[in-house]
Amino acid sequence: MSKSPELTSMGTRIAKAVFLLTAMMFFAVLALDIAIPTLVLCIMALSTWLVSLDLPVARKHGGEAA
Repeated sequence: MSKSPELTSMGTRIAKAVFLLTAMMFFAVLALDIAIPTLVLCIMALSTWLVSLDLPVARKHGGEAA
């Protein structure tokens, strides 16, 4: 018993759609896998830079209470 061409083309369309959705999800997760550590490293670098700044607000002036 052979399948009609309509069934096989519909099955192929569904398979292609499932493959496309799976590939999109894979690359979206891959982008997050790169973006999140990059964001964390940028925040760490920014915090190190902020701590190393010589801010006048953080300095204690002579004669003032701490």
